[in-house]
Amino acid sequence: MGRKFFGTDGIRGRVGEPPITADFVLKLGWAAGKVFSEQSKGRKLIIMGKDTRVSGYMFESALQAGLIAAGVDVELLGPMPTPGIAYLTRTFRAQAGIVISASHNPYYDNGIKFFGGDGFKLSDDIELAIESYLQKDLVTETSDKLGKAHRVADAVGRYIEFCKGTLPSGSHLQGLKIVVDCANGATYHIAPNVFRELGAEVVEMAVEPDGFNINENCGSTNPVLLQEAVLNTGSDMGIAFDGDGDRVLFVDHKGHMVDGDELLFVIAKHRHFQGECSGVAGTLMSNFGMELSLKELGIPFYRAQVGDRYVIEAMKERKWQLGGESSGHIICSDLTTTGDGVVAALQVLRAMQEIGAPLNHLKKGMKKYPQKMINVRIKQKFNLSEFPAIENAVREAEKQLAGTGRVLLRPSGTEPLVRVMVEGEDAELVDSLVKKVAAVVTEEVG
Repeated sequence: MGRKFFGTDGIRGRVGEPPITADFVLKLGWAAGKVFSEQSKGRKLIIMGKDTRVSGYMFESALQAGLIAAGVDVELLGPMPTPGIAYLTRTFRAQAGIVISASHNPYYDNGIKFFGGDGFKLSDDIELAIESYLQKDLVTETSDKLGKAHRVADAVGRYIEFCKGTLPSGSHLQGLKIVVDCANGATYHIAPNVFRELGAEVVEMAVEPDGFNINENCGSTNPVLLQEAVLNTGSDMGIAFDGDGDRVLFVDHKGHMVDGDELLFVIAKHRHFQGECSGVAGTLMSNFGMELSLKELGIPFYRAQVGDRYVIEAMKERKWQLGGESSGHIICSDLTTTGDGVVAALQVLRAMQEIGAPLNHLKKGMKKYPQKMINVRIKQKFNLSEFPAIENAVREAEKQLAGTGRVLLRPSGTEPLVRVMVEGEDAELVDSLVKKVAAVVTEEVG
């Protein structure tokens, strides 16, 4: 049985269009409640948080009703970063944690993500079990077995203390001036306080969510204003999160972007010199330059499928503690169970402080290969082998790269897109080839 609703990162789509509707989410809450109830002999508890989208109110109420109907107690966290929900799921000893968020997508999208009681994303088996209950009639428990709901008053403070605690005792950020861009999302009331309480001077950006401005001209997907702010304020750096706080990107003091691959390299190199880096898991999209730079240091590298769940699987298999994606989704498994933008940012700042060098110096150890990606919106899912013209275009591009680069076509797991990526030593050739391949993909399936 294949998954009908769950994608690579929960269930996501446009609000009001199936399956992101109030009635479906109500039943999803009930279905999840039934599955997790079957796994627990004691108290049945699920915690739930959300980002700052206006639709979060509706889906929070719908999920809450479904869970209570299934006989499950609910602890409501309010606006909370995705990694904060993973952390609190463990500390509350809950059966599961639910995140209402569409991450870096616009406000009119939303989604539902789950964590198990261990703080990790759900296995395929549990997702399939939830989907099987979605095919059944919703049956409400009798009144004496209904769940109850409570709001957690100190959730924000708990998570802030956890983030600060991921640094060694005595660490501080005194003397640093940081512009913090919270994407008008779930970190708006958390990230600035973390850095400020550690001693940094903080300039806040995009910390006034109104339900509609999440990720709008701000955050890790739109960092132009952050780059300007770093230069205009004379700051040491800028830090940008996405809407749900599981991604982070930096801007150095010269206004240059530092992406997830470069941040991962900085953390890995610092840990390597401390004897704490056994290997790094990246993805098919990770820059080839990072792979070469890590190998020069003697650090093993492995490419997993795109998606944090696959990176984490690769890390677990190899017993590595560091992995991530170029988008800024960085996992430090010795500190937490999932990608955490604030925790990853603190690891970068720790490297800077302990080495005593600015970020633009630390990232010089990695030579980035020119990489260009074009998103092609498609009408339907497709199998590359069924389109000879696209296959021929890919082969021709690879031939021109002559072993000094690569071509990758990857369907998005959350949007109706195919990501066409070309990477190589020659920037002009990369730009030319990606446009040619994308044009063929557009003509065939766009």
